[in-house]
Amino acid sequence: MAEAIARRNASDVIEASSAGLAPLGFVANMTRRILANNGYPTENLESKPILPDLWDAADLVINMSGRSRQQVFREHGKVEDWVVEDPYGGDTHDYQRVFEHIKSRVETLAERLRKRKVSQGMNGAVAERKKE
Repeated sequence: MAEAIARRNASDVIEASSAGLAPLGFVANMTRRILANNGYPTENLESKPILPDLWDAADLVINMSGRSRQQVFREHGKVEDWVVEDPYGGDTHDYQRVFEHIKSRVETLAERLRKRKVSQGMNGAVAERKKE
């Protein structure tokens, strides 16, 4: 869910890619349904593991595994822990609640990153490129 939300709501500051510690190998139908019901595209979403090249390319890794970053990642300096319920196996209401929670977290992260861009003096250049 986080990847789809970030791609639509925060593509100006987040290049989203999702990977898991123990991926299912598929995106749950209920996840796709909730995303679609909320107007988010589900094409190109996949369940995949965190591979070294993906890890190396990331500036920030959001950990939603339920375990602390110190327990899971050897190099945890670029990891931010988010406590997010896993809705797998739940009903539509569970998935919608988790969707809303993740959406809120992504929006908060995006605002933080946008403020960082402004404080670094980069926002004007980005805004002009987006207008073209």
